[in-house]
Amino acid sequence: MRFATGFAVFGLSAVSCMATPALAAENSWPEKPVTVIIASAPGGSADVLTRIVLEHLAKETKATFVVNNQPGAAGTIGMAQLKRAAPDGYTLGYGNINTLAVNPGLYTKLPYDVTTDFIPVGHMFSTYNLMVVSAESPYKSVDDVIAAAKKEPSRLSYGSAGIGSSGHMGGELFKNMAGVDVTFIPYNGDPASLTDLAGGRLDYTFSNVSVAWPLVQSGKLRALAITSKERVPQYPDLPTMDELGLKGYENVSWGGLVFPKGTPQPIVDKLDASLAKVLKSDSLREDLASANASPGTGDGEAFARFVVEEQKKWAEVIETAKIPKQN
Repeated sequence: MRFATGFAVFGLSAVSCMATPALAAENSWPEKPVTVIIASAPGGSADVLTRIVLEHLAKETKATFVVNNQPGAAGTIGMAQLKRAAPDGYTLGYGNINTLAVNPGLYTKLPYDVTTDFIPVGHMFSTYNLMVVSAESPYKSVDDVIAAAKKEPSRLSYGSAGIGSSGHMGGELFKNMAGVDVTFIPYNGDPASLTDLAGGRLDYTFSNVSVAWPLVQSGKLRALAITSKERVPQYPDLPTMDELGLKGYENVSWGGLVFPKGTPQPIVDKLDASLAKVLKSDSLREDLASANASPGTGDGEAFARFVVEEQKKWAEVIETAKIPKQN
């Protein structure tokens, strides 16, 4: 069974259709190149990881995927373009924690509606943030940070890549669960915040592992924790917030594929099945691991339910943290 209305499951209802693997296999897709809109800049982690998955997916489907980067306005430019695309199966989009889960709770008005404008294909990958401090920091553990923040409320500051970024949301979730009062300073990307962190102008950051880890390895930063729920095989010595006492803490940067609403269900089903298959392959798992990411499930229905959960989670964080709504 497939959800014919895609993200209509977000409204706690779904309409099923009789699409079957046989119908998907009979579909002639793809007959021409498929444009993939990525609502972020070339060379960033979202772009790099999506291209890795697409390379494997191209071999499985015999499709040619052409990436069209459309960064800006917290991903809304790219998602609005995807919404307007012809629903013929030849325009696909990258959706992530920001565009599909955080933005609906953060912005007063969006040029797209996650619930009605898109059909989920599947979850491609997850990556994580690190809570890091300068190598010269007096804080040797998460407990040290919490103790210092409670001793002197409002004195400590942390940074991340912009309002509504995964690092920002993870930092506010930490504040809420740890019961501390610290100041958030937004930056235009993780590299800028990490430069200030290393220079002693911030106390800690929540930064994407792909950017922060090389600085940890070089000795410029110290990693205190990883934001996954369970330890990540690539970083076996990094404790999670959950095991350090913040039970249930999880801050995952994830990405998946979505079609514009109206895309024929047999095409959605075909790509869904192909994505699920390649994500189980050792070669793709190794490629993602080398890029500091873990494979997703590729399951469209599971992806839809997951996005619903993420929307609720981050909407609550935004409300609790009293983050001003963005225009």
